[in-house]
Amino acid sequence: MNKRFFNMIPSPDVACILLYGEVGDKWDGVTDADIVRELRDYESLYGKIDVRINSIGGSVYAGIAIFNALRESKADITIYVDGVAASIASVIAMCGKPVYMSQYARLMIHNVQGGCWGNKEELKQTMEHIEQLEETLADIYSSKTGTDREEIKKTYFDGKDHWLTAKEAKDMGFVDGIYDVEEAERQDVESPDNVYKLFMNRMNNNPLNNDKQMFEELKKRPLFANCADSASALAVIGTLENKAGKHDTLKAENDTLRQKLKGFEDAAADARKKEIDTMLENAVKEERIRPADKDTYRALLEKDFENASKILEGLPRKKMISDGLDKNDPENKGTWEKEQENIRERRYGKK
Repeated sequence: MNKRFFNMIPSPDVACILLYGEVGDKWDGVTDADIVRELRDYESLYGKIDVRINSIGGSVYAGIAIFNALRESKADITIYVDGVAASIASVIAMCGKPVYMSQYARLMIHNVQGGCWGNKEELKQTMEHIEQLEETLADIYSSKTGTDREEIKKTYFDGKDHWLTAKEAKDMGFVDGIYDVEEAERQDVESPDNVYKLFMNRMNNNPLNNDKQMFEELKKRPLFANCADSASALAVIGTLENKAGKHDTLKAENDTLRQKLKGFEDAAADARKKEIDTMLENAVKEERIRPADKDTYRALLEKDFENASKILEGLPRKKMISDGLDKNDPENKGTWEKEQENIRERRYGKK
């Protein structure tokens, strides 16, 4: 039975992948094959992809496959924990991309769980297998938080379920922010100012084990992907630092220009309004339009001034008595008056 995968939500600018459900469950959850295939398709269409998690966990190996696909992706990926990221779902969230939690969400970490049936050698192999997986997961949590791997195992792999609030997860370095509390402070990886701040925060508060690991962590980010060595990475950081220093000045200049532009636009709009008022008053005075038609012609002029003004000027005006007067006669005498005057001159003589 074929099942269409509905965990992908496209949009004009940003694609969204929903990791809602049990990881590895091909019927009601999310499978690694579907996620990886759709992720590869979206990478060719979108520069930015949001991954939203609400999962109680599931298959460790399916989760690791999704983790690796997200970690190696060249797309600009941001992780959001909307409800719960438990067990292997919490590992997926540690894929090296910026991750944010809702203030109401939870992160849960615990030991790898599994079982088998067989003789003592088979049971022993299963135990060794689980311990190896826990070493791997401890490395992942350690890389994200900067906490020592043994400390991670001691704290979280003790046979208990450890439920973390968004604030606790942020304080411990598992997530980068709380998206519905710190919206205004959310770090945008495309902003030079915020990339620089994020890097410095990670470097000061969550030191990596060595320089090589730090460099490899940096290369996972789009801005550092083409850096060949730590020197080139430091050059990029220096550029970001300069841009960050200029950010406030550029923002102030931009605000000033916007205010000036608005002033020019308001002045132009006011001048055009007065021009339209004058045109309509003249049109009514010359009886080219009725007073009741002013609003209709005003709307036309506001929408397309050039063409509407030509139409308005082309309307015939009412013929006035003064139009019949000879404009060259300073006394404005009509033809009939002049003829009567000629008759009087012939009869009585010229005065």
